[in-house]
Amino acid sequence: MKIYISAFFILISTCIFAQVKNDTIKKETEAEQLEEVKVQSTRTNRTIRNTPTRIEILGAEELDEKGNMEAGAGVKMLLNESTGLQTQQTSATSGNSSIRVQGLDGRYTQILKDGYPNFGNFSSGLSIIQIAPLDLKQVEVIKGPASTLYGAGAIAGAINLISKTPNEKPENTILLNQSHIGQASINIFSSRKIKQFGYTLLVAENFQKSFDVDNDNFSETPKSNTFIFEPKIFYYPNSKTTFMIGNSFTKGNLKGGDMQVIAGNFDANHTYFEQNKSIRNTTILEFDKKLENNNSFKFKQSLSFFDRQINIPNFEFSGLNTNSFSDISILLNKQKHTILSGLNILYDNFKQNNTNTQNSKSFTTGIYIQDTWDISEKIKLENGLRIDNVNYSNQNFSKNQFFVLPRISALFKFNTKLSSRIGGGLGYKTPTIFTEKTETIQYQNILALNNVSAEKSIGATADINFKTQLGDEKFFSINQLFFITQINDPLVLQQNNLGQSFFENASQPVVSKGFETNIKLIIEEDFKIFVGYTFTDAKAKYLQTNQNLLLLPKNILLFTTVYEKEKNFKLGFEGFFTDQQYLENGTKTPTFWTFGFMAQKTLWKHFDFFINFENFTNVKQSNYKRVVNPPNNNPTFDEIWTHTEGFVFNGGVKIKF
Repeated sequence: MKIYISAFFILISTCIFAQVKNDTIKKETEAEQLEEVKVQSTRTNRTIRNTPTRIEILGAEELDEKGNMEAGAGVKMLLNESTGLQTQQTSATSGNSSIRVQGLDGRYTQILKDGYPNFGNFSSGLSIIQIAPLDLKQVEVIKGPASTLYGAGAIAGAINLISKTPNEKPENTILLNQSHIGQASINIFSSRKIKQFGYTLLVAENFQKSFDVDNDNFSETPKSNTFIFEPKIFYYPNSKTTFMIGNSFTKGNLKGGDMQVIAGNFDANHTYFEQNKSIRNTTILEFDKKLENNNSFKFKQSLSFFDRQINIPNFEFSGLNTNSFSDISILLNKQKHTILSGLNILYDNFKQNNTNTQNSKSFTTGIYIQDTWDISEKIKLENGLRIDNVNYSNQNFSKNQFFVLPRISALFKFNTKLSSRIGGGLGYKTPTIFTEKTETIQYQNILALNNVSAEKSIGATADINFKTQLGDEKFFSINQLFFITQINDPLVLQQNNLGQSFFENASQPVVSKGFETNIKLIIEEDFKIFVGYTFTDAKAKYLQTNQNLLLLPKNILLFTTVYEKEKNFKLGFEGFFTDQQYLENGTKTPTFWTFGFMAQKTLWKHFDFFINFENFTNVKQSNYKRVVNPPNNNPTFDEIWTHTEGFVFNGGVKIKF
């Protein structure tokens, strides 16, 4: 394998540097113009320059790069390598993960695809490793309260994955990816618009062999197979009307644990495994009508079924999660006001298989209005108000709660180089047993919720953005963000004398505060340097002793350097520093650095060959201590605080035609 890796690296490097030597591409010396990217998460058809809400956009370039960097990784790597976002692995054997924003648990972040909230509750632990990135146009990240449009769960923020739509120029892409630890994937995306019709189609198949990197006879990556089939049909009866119907089908099977058990060889000393089987089917329907004066009307509907089964020795937790989302909205453009108003209805029902212990359902009706006011060219104000009525129930109790959720954001353009955004608002989270903590224990011995209330929050962000041109071919920008979020009545997992776990509302809040610094330097348009730093101070005030949130580094530093000739080649190097993290027993983890290198070369216009050395210094948790604690037939697992699989090399080809 090492010979093949070296040969492949030499081939790519030779092609790259040969092309550099003979490169005759003329350098552009004009000032770099910020692309007029339209933001979709605020649904106002505004560019990012004129949107008061602070939104970070990961564009096509980042998506293309991260999509090449790990076979079958879904959007996990893309999100984990962004400032202020942290992927938290919840299982040592299955690789399930959640996404934390600004230090808060994954349940406080709303994951959306094209505005549809279909990735919560029982599906949350698997969602980010089952979403393929090849059909994405951009990813929009709102940090801080985002409840006006997205309601429950958008306390820490919202991550909206924006899909590509068809154009008259056809797009066809095949991505083949293989890693040295047995991960392989094939992804196919196709789209085109022909007269009044258009389509997009995503087909993906991901395979993974079980892999034991530290020779403890337990898998660091599970044996798995995931299949995704996602077609969409667009109909344009005229220039102002769009109908869209789509369906997304995902089937997954992951099995980790004892390597002999995964291979089918059970005996008295080799019995442990964890298996996740899942089927997700989501159907969406959209109607979009452009009216006079650039006004518009939109109707959105989704229906999602998520069937999941978790098996470990002598225990099974399984059920069907049904989710329905309906939204009707109208957008009005006045001389200085853009007004969005609407109504949405969300129904969520979990039905447990074989028993009704954890059966639960919720029904939410919400109305919202948002006004974006162009006070002047330099000051823009966005006010929002949402009113939700929520009913949630299970076998123990039924409760109805009413929420009034105001939000405000402002954009100040001091001059062409300096601007600032501030914002704040309220939020809430409907009670659920599906959290990071319960996912780590496969929902064993969890009592049904009883007489609990929704978690409520107040949060705010403020940033300063400065950008300038340094000479003819150098561009510099810095963004400084400050944030604070307080969650009142947090739902906390406790344990009784019988060893059963139950949730209750704590009397003291969870408070997360800190700041992010993002610096970008562009030299001669070819060489880019990005540095991101996050400081997070998050405390659970209800705890008597150590109040620091677990598995949360106070300091995270990342830097990326990219040297690129457009449509020719790309070289990238990145490093990540992670500070100490508190574990449940009160001890701290070591600090650590990880590094990665990637190279990509375009040949004959249609072929992008790439290689990636992820974590090439081979940092992994077992370097410090075994993650799996004996006995092998009834193991316990340490909390996951860094990589479990260590160094991963992968390479492949992307074919565009």
